[in-house]
Amino acid sequence: MPTFTALTTLTAKAQAEALGEAMERLNPEPTGIGVFEMEDGSGLWEVGGYFTEAPDQAGLALLAALHGAKPFVVSEVPETDWVAHVRRELAPVEAGRFFVYGSHDADKLPAGKIPLLIEAAMAFGTGHHGTTLGCLKALDHLLDQGFEGKKVADIGCGTAVLAMAAARVWEGAILASDIDEVAVEVAEANLKANGMEGQVACLEAAGFDHPELQAQAPYDLIFANILKGPLVALAPDLTANLRPGGYAILSGILNEQADDVVSVYAQNGANLARRDEIGEWTTLLLRKAG
Repeated sequence: MPTFTALTTLTAKAQAEALGEAMERLNPEPTGIGVFEMEDGSGLWEVGGYFTEAPDQAGLALLAALHGAKPFVVSEVPETDWVAHVRRELAPVEAGRFFVYGSHDADKLPAGKIPLLIEAAMAFGTGHHGTTLGCLKALDHLLDQGFEGKKVADIGCGTAVLAMAAARVWEGAILASDIDEVAVEVAEANLKANGMEGQVACLEAAGFDHPELQAQAPYDLIFANILKGPLVALAPDLTANLRPGGYAILSGILNEQADDVVSVYAQNGANLARRDEIGEWTTLLLRKAG
C-alpha cells in the first residue's frame, strides 16, 4: 500500500496547530498529522500529514494559503520493511563500557562490556544517534571519575536506554519519565527485554511534574536528552532538583545552540564540566555548585 506525505512550514506555533487541526477535515482524511518545532534553531514549525491515498492537493494549497504556510510538498513514500531496514542499518554501538545492540546482534556481545538491548522496532534513542551516544559517553566519563549516582532521573526518556545504563552500574532510586505515554510503554518493554523489571520506575510526566519525581529529589544525576527549547525552559526546575555537587547530562542540542544552553544553566547555578560534539550534536555535562 502506498503512503503519501504532505509537509509544510510556518513561523508560529499557534498557526501550525490550527493548520494541523484543519487538515483533519480533508477528504481523503490523513491517517496521521504531526506538528513539530524544527530542530535546526530556525524557529519554524513543521506540519505534516500522512495519507494512504493521494491527498487533495487543491485542498492543501487552500489550507496553506489560509494559514500563512508555505505550499505543501507532497511525496509518495515507497513501501519499506522498516524493521528489516533498521536491522541492516543499526550496527552495535560501543560508548565506553556500554554496548547497545539489537537482538539480531546478540552473538556479538563483547566480554567486559555492559549490554543494553534495544530492539530495532523501538529504534528511537538506541544509542546510534549522536545525542544518545553523547549521553552514554558522558555517563562513562563520570564512572571513570568514581562518581556514584544513588538517585538518578532520566527526563524525556524515550526508550529509557540512559536510565537503564545507570541502573546497570548503580543501585538506588532510578526514575525514567516522558510526556508521551507510548514512550513510557516502550521504556517498560525495554526494561523487560533486558531483564531489568523493577530497577527503573517509568512515569508519564512533563518535566518534574510528578509526585514520585518530586519525592526522590534532589538527584545526584539528571539526564535530559530533549531539545534546546525544552532544555532552556526546564533549567530552573532541573537545577533545583539537583543536589549541590550533582551532575546534569544534557543533549538534543545542535552545536551552534550549546553556548546558549550553557549560559542559561550557569545563571541557574549549574556550570559546564565537559562538552562533547558528535556530528552536529553537542552533549553537555554540567555540575551544580556547592
